[in-house]
Amino acid sequence: MNDIHSYCLEIANRAKRASAELARVTGAQKHTWLRASAKGLIAHAPALIAANKLDLDAAPGYGLTEAAVDRLRLTPDRLQVMATALVEIAMLPEPVGEIISSSMRPNGLEVQKVRVPLGVVFFIYESRPNVTSDAAAICVKSGNAVILRGGKEAFHSNEAIAKLLAQAAAEAGLPADAIQLVSTTDRAAVGELLGMPKLIDVAIPRGGESLIRRVSEEARMPVIKHFAGNCHVYIDRTADPEMAERLTVNSKCHRLGVCNAAESLLVHADAAAEMLPRIGKALTERGIEIRGDARTQASIAEAKPASDEDYFTEYLGPIISVKVVDSLDEAIRHINHYGSQHTETIVTRDLDAARQFAARIDSSAVMINASTRFNDGGEFGLGAEIGISTDKFHARGPCGLNELTSYKYVVYGNGQIRP
Repeated sequence: MNDIHSYCLEIANRAKRASAELARVTGAQKHTWLRASAKGLIAHAPALIAANKLDLDAAPGYGLTEAAVDRLRLTPDRLQVMATALVEIAMLPEPVGEIISSSMRPNGLEVQKVRVPLGVVFFIYESRPNVTSDAAAICVKSGNAVILRGGKEAFHSNEAIAKLLAQAAAEAGLPADAIQLVSTTDRAAVGELLGMPKLIDVAIPRGGESLIRRVSEEARMPVIKHFAGNCHVYIDRTADPEMAERLTVNSKCHRLGVCNAAESLLVHADAAAEMLPRIGKALTERGIEIRGDARTQASIAEAKPASDEDYFTEYLGPIISVKVVDSLDEAIRHINHYGSQHTETIVTRDLDAARQFAARIDSSAVMINASTRFNDGGEFGLGAEIGISTDKFHARGPCGLNELTSYKYVVYGNGQIRP
């Protein structure tokens, strides 16, 4: 344990020093680094795929599902996608140093609110190697040093990618220690780093609920997180039937295992007779199990009884909970009670209902006549994201470059003193 403590302390100290050095790095240097890293992913594809094969060969020993193995796998096409993402991040506006606001005081002082990095980010994630390059790029582009702790299942892949990024950083004039990968799979390392608030400014966990809860409980620094994505589609009494079916199917079926997939469907009683059989058929044809209340079961023969727990559940699979509600008010109360404050959508032709829904739903994103799947940094025009936060401080929703910054006030004077 002492060795682990010393190792983690050294990593954190190096990251802290690197974050200070990044204050002198220009946007042009970051741009050069990102483009060089993108080229490196393609040029070193054989070596990266060879490292990835070590992880794939070990995957059966970790009991990974077929879907998990697929997320772990690197291919030339996936490396190209990773490289393209780095180039896209390079093209985003430089966030550091942006003047958010400026005002001139009566005494002649100019008060500027200036965007600055958070400092050191400790990013903990599970077995998806592409996240290594994405996270490093977003953190460093926003002026932060990053300590990466990937899952043991992707250790060799992450190590190879992080080494390539750090080498490219040094060649571009950035501190190589701005990108560090925790090189031990010992779980104690996570606890050690979470206990270093003087060196690490924020922790960001990305993965299953158990990982996020552990980080939230142990971290002595702020955490940007979301525990679950129990997202809702509410079909209002005035909804267009074709639109309601299309949005529900896309929200639920587009990708089952993602945090912005719909897990619950609410239908206004006035629309249930028309909507439920139609949507129930569309979902069951796509292999979705429906768990509903008595009125849902009366309209959808295949529906099974829903328990109270079902309405709290993020399934991340081919199951959806359904409930018939008697009013917009009941729908809003249900969502605010059972939801996880992630993403909710209303399907309606009533502008007042849409406005009420948007104002009264307490979630990171509210959609009006659009799929829940749009709660994503790329889809919102942020260019990239490091995750979706359901917190209210200091970031909420997709966390892109700006969400990995804070601000400070810079005041220009001409000898003024306070009387």
